[in-house]
Amino acid sequence: MSVVTITNDNFRNEVMTCDKEVLLDFWASWCGPCRMVSPVVDEIASERSDIKVGKINVDEQPELASRFGIMSIPTLVVMKNGNIINQSVGAMPKEDIIKLL
Repeated sequence: MSVVTITNDNFRNEVMTCDKEVLLDFWASWCGPCRMVSPVVDEIASERSDIKVGKINVDEQPELASRFGIMSIPTLVVMKNGNIINQSVGAMPKEDIIKLL
């Protein structure tokens, strides 16, 4: 499955009403650790059809970043049925990201 760009406009449909677990990657283009995590998140999205993967650019979507209380990036949030079930801040290897799911 491909990565979905999450915005304030599509958040409800793509995340809140999704019947799968959703891995959200909060990132920014100027963030070095975000650039390290991004290809790993893309790889997980292509390998796992049982989850949805979305990316939220904190510079373009400050309302969503604020709603989730994002203070540092990259932040990965796992949601299911509209609830946060796991969260982690900082770059991490693929194995650790998969453990969040």
